[in-house]
Amino acid sequence: MAAAREQLPQGRYGRSADERADRKLKIVGAVLGAVLLSVVGWIGYDYVGGRSLSAQVIKFKVVSDTSVEVHLEVVKDKDAKGTCTLRAQRTSGDDVGRADFRFDESVKQVDKVVTITTTSRATAADLVSCQSD
Repeated sequence: MAAAREQLPQGRYGRSADERADRKLKIVGAVLGAVLLSVVGWIGYDYVGGRSLSAQVIKFKVVSDTSVEVHLEVVKDKDAKGTCTLRAQRTSGDDVGRADFRFDESVKQVDKVVTITTTSRATAADLVSCQSD
C-alpha cells in the first residue's frame, strides 16, 4: 500500500501558519537587534564622548611618616571644573590618608603636586576618582 499524503499541495492555499510565525519572529528579532545595537552605541558614545576630564598620578614621593607628595596631571575641557580624590596606603593595603584636590583653572591641563597628610608611613599613593561639576 502507498503511504497516505498528509500535506497540502504546495502553493495552492497560501502560506502555512508556520511560515507566518517564522516571518513574525524574524521581524521581532530584527527590531530587538536594532534596539539593542542603538542602546550599546549610545552608551559607548556617552562614555567616550561625554568625558570632559581624565587624570593620572605621574609619580609620588613619601616625604615623611606623616605625608606623601603626589604629582597629579588632569587633562580637561578648558572651562571644566571639578575635584579629584587621592589616597595613600601602607603595605597592607589599608588607607592611611586621603586628600581632595579642587581644580578651577581655565586651562586644558593642570599639573599639581598635592600633599596627602597620613596617619602612618605610606608606601603607595593613587587616584581614587575625579568628577567634574
